[in-house]
Amino acid sequence: MKIDTVLVLDFGGQYCHLIARRIRENNVYSEIVSHDISPTEIESWQKKVNVKGLILSGGPQSVFEPKAPKISHDILNLSLPVLGLCYGHQLIVHIMGGLVKPAEKREFGIACATIDKPGGVLKGLNSREKVWMSHSDIVYSLTNEYEALAHTENCPVAAFRYKKGIVYGLQWHPEVVHTENGDKMLKNFLFEVCQCEPNWTMEDFVEKAVDDTKKLLGADRVIVALSGGIDSSTVTALAAKAIGKNLTAVFVDHGFMRKSEPEFVENTFQKFDINFIAVDARQRFLQKLRGVIDPEQKRKVIGEEFVRVFEEEARKVGAEYLVQGTIYPDRIESGFGKFSDKIKTHHNVAGLPAKMEFKAVVEPLRELYKDEVRKVAEKLGLPNRIVKRQPFPGPGLAVRIIGEVTEDKLNIVRKADRIVTDEVESTGFKNKLWQYFAVLTDTKSTGVKGDSRAYGYMVAVRIVESREAMTASFAEIPYEVLEKISSRITNEIPDVTRVVYDITHKPPATIEWE
Repeated sequence: MKIDTVLVLDFGGQYCHLIARRIRENNVYSEIVSHDISPTEIESWQKKVNVKGLILSGGPQSVFEPKAPKISHDILNLSLPVLGLCYGHQLIVHIMGGLVKPAEKREFGIACATIDKPGGVLKGLNSREKVWMSHSDIVYSLTNEYEALAHTENCPVAAFRYKKGIVYGLQWHPEVVHTENGDKMLKNFLFEVCQCEPNWTMEDFVEKAVDDTKKLLGADRVIVALSGGIDSSTVTALAAKAIGKNLTAVFVDHGFMRKSEPEFVENTFQKFDINFIAVDARQRFLQKLRGVIDPEQKRKVIGEEFVRVFEEEARKVGAEYLVQGTIYPDRIESGFGKFSDKIKTHHNVAGLPAKMEFKAVVEPLRELYKDEVRKVAEKLGLPNRIVKRQPFPGPGLAVRIIGEVTEDKLNIVRKADRIVTDEVESTGFKNKLWQYFAVLTDTKSTGVKGDSRAYGYMVAVRIVESREAMTASFAEIPYEVLEKISSRITNEIPDVTRVVYDITHKPPATIEWE
């Protein structure tokens, strides 16, 4: 039986794969395709899956730009339901002769939409809905074939539909958690408009990923980059299931791990039925980062040095392929798509050197979000302590130190991070949080310790809630917990005189500071 599928046309928006993620949460299969897919190509998709609808993603460009991505007009005449989001919303109107123009007042963040005509995608919604906006252009008016369904204070046509068909547009992002009833909107599109059946599960992904990895790697020897985090641990278990003893897991201690983390990784994975190698490269990485201040350069230096270590270990075991646990947020923030903006380089994506000795870098988890990876980890039988671990960047504490990385700064941020972790995990609301950590800023300020003047670093504490790391909200931590964290950091770390709490959502910020 062919599974029901919704194709997401990629216009370069950072939430494109989040749309696909939300669809799969509803047990409907989804894949990302190029924005310029033709009707003939969609027909070829129909041979392997049951395409039930199309979603046009957002994007960073304006429909007025000469090289802005477009779609074939025929896409709108396929008798398939279509939903345009943000840029996709504007593009449909622009193609069909409506009026799109730059907004007098841009909308970035939460807005209040008035639902004028509920139904279809907007079925069952309140008359006023809290939605997430991120746009500079607006739909000002429609042709007679279309009708407006909603508006906001700054956007006269915030939602529309084609009167004679099944084409809808939303200026806001229903895939982002800040749109309160976004899930309901997507469910309406999937099950009311597209008439999908929920017939896809995560077990399908695991089976396919193991099979694809086995076919790709065959009987070749392979090394996997293992950091001990959820992504690398999951890809290690998946690759081991696919190729068994032909896999060697290489753990590189670059010196930027949290307190006691290297020992945890070694103790955990030496018990697994895999070839395991631990490499002490602490001084090597620290030397490479000497004098490096720019965060993008840090990630690139770390990414290249990781590969050089992996190449050395690969030569020893005769491996020609490198497997790594890259997931989708890594790729999208690195700006891998044709029309995607680069937010920051990830050491395991754009941070990789142009020339490598490996035949290929294999990334079985590249289309997944963090919460999906956790589900895969559970299916593969990984221990709960790994499945539930909070995310940790590959470059580690090096990108939680603003400015140059030194041994002294590493000691400070490592101690501060341990204090944050201890206090958060003693409260009982750990499972409600996505990440919690300390950042050592490059700012110093005057303080008073022991009736004497002190001049020391400022540490920032970052605690967020999220579902998939593409969006996040700062956590409303009780003041007494923040007070204890602050008191412990300033009392137990002589070099710190001030502690601040980061109350910025993602967007506009990212979760990590660098």
